[in-house]
Amino acid sequence: MDTIFIDQLSVDTVIGVYDWERTIRQRVVIDLEMGFDIRAAAADDDVALTLDYKSVAKRVIAFVEAAEFELVETLSERIAALILDEFDVTTVSLRLNKPCALRGAAGVGIRITRSRAT
Repeated sequence: MDTIFIDQLSVDTVIGVYDWERTIRQRVVIDLEMGFDIRAAAADDDVALTLDYKSVAKRVIAFVEAAEFELVETLSERIAALILDEFDVTTVSLRLNKPCALRGAAGVGIRITRSRAT
């Protein structure tokens, strides 16, 4: 399987468990790797036969901007499910970083991989 990726997609959202976090927007940075067979697109040099990563990015941005989850775990699961449900990918690996969430660390977050149910 081939991989189409989007690195460091930055989105501001409401995320966190503390009361003060519920009143502000914080940046999350998302890396996506999506399993997609590119052979047909490559053979015909046809953009219509590949994964439209701009559409994926726009959809993820819209979803995350509207979200108001407490946990990065929940946000990560919902993004992965959205991509698997709405786009023709077999797998999605996602890294979600919440920069500056922990003193002394550049960021904290989670990394997950999910596959389409067969």
